[in-house]
Formats: sequence, C-alpha cells, structure tokens
Amino acid sequence: MIHNIFKSKNRKTKPKKMPIIVADIHEKNSLVISELHKSTQVRLEIKSLKIADYIINDIAIERKTVQDLISSMINKRLIQQLTQMQSYKKSLLIIEGDLDEVINEENNISKALRGLLVSISTNYQTSIIRTQDYEDTAKYLITLAKQQIKPKTEISLHSRIPKTKKEQKSYILESFPNIGPTKAKQLLKKFKTVQQTINATEEELEEILKSKTKDFKDLTIY
Repeated sequence: MIHNIFKSKNRKTKPKKMPIIVADIHEKNSLVISELHKSTQVRLEIKSLKIADYIINDIAIERKTVQDLISSMINKRLIQQLTQMQSYKKSLLIIEGDLDEVINEENNISKALRGLLVSISTNYQTSIIRTQDYEDTAKYLITLAKQQIKPKTEISLHSRIPKTKKEQKSYILESFPNIGPTKAKQLLKKFKTVQQTINATEEELEEILKSKTKDFKDLTIY
C-alpha cells in the first residue's frame, strides 16, 4: 500500500481558553445572569460567594442598582462589603441605572452619595463603573473577563525616562537590537550588572539570547 505523504494530517489544535465569570448564587435570578448565560464568549459558574456578587480572576465585583446603592449606604451594608472586597487584589463597584438623576437633586441623599463615591475611590481603592441597565452590565463583565486572559505585554523603558538604578540598567540593555524588557530583565537577573552582561561569554549568553548572541557580542567588542 502506498501512502500519500502529501495528505494533510489532522492537527490537534488547543481548545480556546474561555474566560470564567463566577457569580454569587443570590444573583442567579437577575437579568444580568440571563444575559451572561446567552454569551458564547465566557463560561458562567454559579457559586455561593462569601464576598462580592461576581469574581473574575482576582477581581471582586459588587453590583448595585441605584436604589440598592442608596439602601446599602443608609444601612451601612456597602461599607462592610467594600471592606471585605479588600482581601482581593482588585475591587470594582458597578452602579446600574441613572445615578445622575439622584445626584443632581439638591438634598441630603445626593450630598451623601457624592461623599460616598469619593470615599469608595480614595479610601477603599475601588474602581467604579456606571452602566445603563442589566444588558450594559453584562457587556462590561464579559469585556473584563476577556481582558483577564490576554497576555500582559511589558512596556519598554525607552518610552519614558528611567528613574531607579534597576530601570537605568534595563534601559541600557534595551538599547541593543533584539533586546526588549523581558530579555533585559532575564539578563540582569543572571548577570546582575550591565558590565557583567557585556563580559559574559557567548555560551553563557546563549541561554537567554539564543541565535542573537553573536550579534550582541559583536556590538560589545571594543
């Protein structure tokens, strides 16, 4: 039997990583959950959460309609929730509905709300997103979840002036062709200083610079 060596083989492709949104069981009947269930861009998990309404990666998210916000401000429930969310790396408050309608009224509630919003940002380091309705809230949650699985790219120091000695060392190494922030960090971790990196042998550099080692050595010969 003669096999066709040119026939394309079925290559196994890695399944696309699906971002996960974890929602508290108390949110299961909300219209936001209904919208998230419809989405093909995220995987929704319903769990009993002790903190927050939603968890995305290491971000705790509390959702409040405008009326919920006012009620939880009056009974001080929101302060307790914000304090608990500090155990997460990041925290986010979503305010759903027309907050301006309440804020623009000159009364004690509007004054208290303004003070609360300032306190949330400054004292509790919690970001605030205002959404129009449940559909808008779901869209923001999906966008946030998708962002969490994107690889974080390091910013080259050549876009700004380095201040610390560590940044200055990296800045010098990044000035060489084919050396970006990641390679510079790896070189400094191994050789400690710029001078020791330059003095390193090709064999020592190859572990990090691979095929670009000779180019680097050619530029450092003086």
